Amino acid sequence: MQIALLINKYIFKEFISPFVVNVLFFTFIFLMAELIQITNWIVNYNINLFTILRMIIYQTPYFLIFVIPLSIMITILLTFLKLSSENEIMAIKSGGISIYGLLAPVGVFCLIGFVLTLFMTVYGQAWGRTALRALTLQVVSESIDIGLKERTFDDSFDGVTIYVNEINLRNKNLVDVFIEDNRQPDRVNTVIAPRGIVFSDPDNATAHLRLFNGSIHQTNLNEKTAHAIHFDTYEISLDTKRSVARKKAKPKRPKEMSFKGLRRFVQSADRKDGRYFSVLLELHRRLALPFGCFALGIIAVPLGVQSRSAKRSFGLVLGLFFFLFYYLLMSMGKVYGETGAYPPQVGMWLPNGIIGGLGVYFFIRTANERTLKLDTV
Repeated sequence: MQIALLINKYIFKEFISPFVVNVLFFTFIFLMAELIQITNWIVNYNINLFTILRMIIYQTPYFLIFVIPLSIMITILLTFLKLSSENEIMAIKSGGISIYGLLAPVGVFCLIGFVLTLFMTVYGQAWGRTALRALTLQVVSESIDIGLKERTFDDSFDGVTIYVNEINLRNKNLVDVFIEDNRQPDRVNTVIAPRGIVFSDPDNATAHLRLFNGSIHQTNLNEKTAHAIHFDTYEISLDTKRSVARKKAKPKRPKEMSFKGLRRFVQSADRKDGRYFSVLLELHRRLALPFGCFALGIIAVPLGVQSRSAKRSFGLVLGLFFFLFYYLLMSMGKVYGETGAYPPQVGMWLPNGIIGGLGVYFFIRTANERTLKLDTV
C-alpha cells in the first residue's frame, strides 16, 4: 500500500512540469492564429501595445477551454511514454501493481483539468468575450479616425466618401484629402484640401475633419448648377453614433453569453429557430468540453504504455491523431447541431462518448497484456 502511494505521488509529480509547458506552448500556438489580426490593429490602426495586451488577455480564456484538455492528454501521454521507454512501467508491474493501480494519479490530474476547464467555460469565456467586445467598442468610439487608410476610398461614414493620400499616424495629419458629401439629397459637395487633421469626440461618437487652404465644389442637382468656394479652414463632422449604437444594440452572440444567460434563454425560448439551436449547442459545449479531460486522459494511458522506445514518436502521433479526431467530431457536431439536423446535445457529447469508449477499450486491452495493434493501421 505504501509503495503504491509513493508510485502514485511520483507519477503525479511527473505530470506537473510537462503540463505547465504544454499549456504555455499551445496557448502560444493559438495566439499565433490571431497574429494577422493583431498586426492589422498595430500597423493600420495605431492601437497601442497595452490595448493589444488587454485584447490578448481577454481572448485567452476561450483558448484555454481547448488548450487545457489537449495539455492534459499530451502530458499524460508523454509521461507514460517516458515511463515505458525507461522500463519503469515494467518495474511497476514486477512490483505487483497493475495498470489499474495507476488510474489514481491520472484520475486526479484529469479532475484538476476538468475543474480548470469548467471554470473557463462557465465564467472565463463569457468574461473574456464581453470584455473584448466592450474594449473594441471603446477603441472605436475613442479613435474613430483609425478607420481611415491611405490611398483608399472610405465609405464607412453614412453619405460621405473620404480619400486620403497620406496619413501621419503620430500627429494624425492628413495630406491631399478628397471628400464627397452626399448627405443632402439635392446637393453634392466635393471638398479638396492639401492638408487636414482628424480628431474625435468620444462622448458623442463623432469624428471631425479640419481642413486647411482647400476648396468646396458644390453641385445642385435640382437646379443643375455648380460653383466653387475657397476656404482657409473648413471643418466637417462625421456622425458615427448610429453605427456605434447599432453595434451596442446588437444582441450577444452565444459565445459572449454567461452560463446563466444561456440556461435562461433555452428555458424561456418560445420557438426553436437558428438562434435557439446555437444557444443550446453552446450550453452543452461548455459542459461537454471539461469532461473531455477525462476522455482524452484515459485514452492517453494505453497509448503511452504500449509505445516502446523505438516507437515513442508513433505514440505521440497517435495521441495527436485522436485529439484531432475528437476536435473534428466536435466541429461536425457544431455544424449539424446549429442547423437542427440532429439534437445539439448529441453533437457535443458524442465526441466524449466515442473517445472515452475507445480509451476504456484500449485501457482494458493494455491491462490484460494485449497489444492495441495500432501500428499496423
